[in-house]
This record gives sequence, structure tokens and C-alpha cells, in this order.
Amino acid sequence: MTIVLTPYWSAAEGSQKLKLEAQPKPPPAHGLLPPAFSPEIHLQRALLQLRSKTSGIEKYIFLSQMKDADLDTFYKLCLANTSEITPLIYTPTVGDACVQYSKNFRKPEGLFITIKDKGKIGSVLRNWPKLDEARISVVTDGSRILGLGDLGVNGMPIAIGKLSLYVAGAGVRPASTLPITLDLGTNNQTFLEDPLYLGLRQKRVSEAEYDEFMEEFMTEMGRVFPKVLVQFEDFSTDHAFSYLSRFRQRFPLFNDDIQGTGAVVLAGLLSAARLSPLPPRDHRILFYGAGSAGVGVATQLLSFFTLNGLSVEEARSRIWLVDSKGLIYRGREGVAEYKQSFARQDYTGPPMTDLLDIIRYVKPTALLGLSTIKGAFTEAVIRRMASQTPRPIIFPLSNPVQLSECTFAEALRASGGSVLFASGSPFAMENFGGRRWEAGQGNNMYIFP
Repeated sequence: MTIVLTPYWSAAEGSQKLKLEAQPKPPPAHGLLPPAFSPEIHLQRALLQLRSKTSGIEKYIFLSQMKDADLDTFYKLCLANTSEITPLIYTPTVGDACVQYSKNFRKPEGLFITIKDKGKIGSVLRNWPKLDEARISVVTDGSRILGLGDLGVNGMPIAIGKLSLYVAGAGVRPASTLPITLDLGTNNQTFLEDPLYLGLRQKRVSEAEYDEFMEEFMTEMGRVFPKVLVQFEDFSTDHAFSYLSRFRQRFPLFNDDIQGTGAVVLAGLLSAARLSPLPPRDHRILFYGAGSAGVGVATQLLSFFTLNGLSVEEARSRIWLVDSKGLIYRGREGVAEYKQSFARQDYTGPPMTDLLDIIRYVKPTALLGLSTIKGAFTEAVIRRMASQTPRPIIFPLSNPVQLSECTFAEALRASGGSVLFASGSPFAMENFGGRRWEAGQGNNMYIFP
């Protein structure tokens, strides 16, 4: 017998110790399994059972139950069928799973910390059963889940799904993952009136209470889990920027919506630029959507441009942002502070709100959608992009798929097949011009630790 000693951090003693690694479970005693049972055939059986479900949410529920009952088979199934199962445990299906979380709830998974725990958050964290094994935590407050808005405690499937991808894609041990939902109320009236809703039945707390709670939460996370990397997920835009700025120098953390989206979209733009007639630094990039994701990507692009020899002013001159009130420029009233650094100084008004007019004015070579406005990239918009550059870069990145700015088929047909395309959620392959086309996907999962 091989004895394996594994180092671990003891939160209780504040030191590194060694533990005896658990031995593999012995096979069931004779007679406790059917005579022809084999793990290989069982994996095939599980896949057939999954495929017998007719809707995405039914498949999600099936996989969740399998994960609870047979963790090994769940992850073997994920690894052997990644392209089929990833959209079921993550986007786009996880959006429906969040909306229906309280209705479909069967068994708790993860840690729930509420505003009523203020003053004792550390003791709640210490209730986690795998205290010494946790290494990565996805934390959400449910205030801006995908493009679905404030879902409150129903946002927990986002944290669970992302950590499942860490395990399946990067080999992180399941015991090392810690999904956390922070319940500070919800402003979703439908949920507040739903007798099945699992969260606090109160509106979101004041900014002062929010800040005090988050300060205590992060301080206690650092004490109880000093080795854990924290990933902030789907916080509202104002909180996403403020808490990243407030805590990033004090704790090991990153914000997926700002930094994760920025990294993966930059990678996509660099790949697309290789197929376009222009080098990356010469592209003119228009963002349709200026929330945490849009500004996060713009910030990442700014860093890339300056690292490649452009001045900050030259780099900013290649970036245009559009929010719900139109093109962002220096003289426009009501521009949030986190958008100010990308406000154009070469345009003084009047306000420009029509996307087609903005495209005619800017003449972008790349159009990035982070607006969660379904159909915003109309046929006229795509045709205009294709008329201005031989290989237009069009990335409708909004999630879930029903909020995408355009479909892959629409982009292909309106551009005559010249588009360089990537979306936030997966699209099926398309037949066009006698060829079979596969959509690129610009999803944050590609940069997960």
C-alpha cells in the first residue's frame, strides 16, 4: 500500500501541516453490484440518460443530481464530452438554472452568507466542512447575473458552474472549491413575492451597509482562508469596480467580469487581427455596452496598446464606448466615473444615440457587443461594418444566448461570409456559401485559473 502525505494549510492553527491523503474507495463487496456492471459502460449509460432529456434545464438538473450522487462519473462525463456538457453546466443553460433555482432546489451546495450575519461572518465561514482544503472561491452577490439582472440568492448556480469548470478544465480538486453567495437582499419584486424564493425577503441594503459588510467579509476570508483565491462574479457594475479597486492590493482576488472578460476578448481580437488586413494596433474598436465588462475590455486594450508602443492618448484614440445614452464623450452629462477615462475629446455633440449613425461616424473595424440587447446588431449594422473593412470583426458577447446582439447566421449572411465572429455563448455550426462554418466563442472560461 502506498501512503501519500499531502501538505495543507490549517486555518485553525495558522500553519502548514501534513495529512494522510484519503485512499481510493475499495470496490463494493461482492453481490452489491449487478454481475455485468462496468465503469466504462456505466459512463455510456449516463450519457444516454443525459441525452434522453429534452430541454437544457432538464439536462442541468440531471447533471446536478449526478454530481451529488456520483462525483467521479460526473467529471468523467464532463471530460469525455466537454463541448456537449459545458453549455449545460455553464452558459447558456446556467442562466435558466439561476432563474429557476428556488423552484428546482433539491439540496444545498455552497456557502450562503447574509446581511444578518454581519458581525459574525468569520464564524459562518468556519462552518464550511472542508475548511483546510479550500483554495479557490467564486463569490457573487447575485445583483447582475449574466444579462438577467438582480436574481438575489438565485445566483448561486453561477458560482457552482464556474467552479465545476475549474475542476473539469484545469484539474482543480473538487474539495478545493468554495462557491459563496452573499445575500444582501434583492430588488427583484417577482422573487420577493415568490413563496418559494430561498433568499432574504428584503430590498438590497444601503451603500454604507454594503461597504461595511464587504469589508468584514473580505477581512474574514483572509483570516479563515488565507490560501484562497477569490473570484468576484456578477456584481453590479458600480460595486464591481469599487470592490476590485478597494481589495485587489490586500487580498488575492480578481473580478471575472472586468479582468476575465478583458483578457479573453483581447485574446480574441489578437486572433481576429491576424486574419484581417490591419495589425492589432491599427484597429478602430467600438464598444456597444459600457458596463463592467465593456470598460474592463477597453482597459485591457488600453494596456495592450501602450505596451506595444502607443502613447496613452494614441491608445484611447482607437477606442469608442457607447452606453444606453449613446456615444460617450467629454461634454455629455451623467457619464459615470468609471467610464470617464474613455470619454471622447474629439466629439462635442450633439448626443449620438443611433448605432448605425455612430458606426458611420467612427468607421470602426471591430464592433464588440456587451449590451445584453437582443438584435442590436441589425442587418443594416452588419452590412455597414462589412462595407468599411474587408474583414469586419463582430463579437456579440452578451450572455445568455437569447440576449446576444446578433446570431452567427445573421452575421454570416449580412456580411457575405467576411465576418470574423465570436460570441459569448455558443452558436451551432452554419451552412453558407457552400461551406460549413463554425462560430468562435469568446467566453471567460478560457482564462479561468
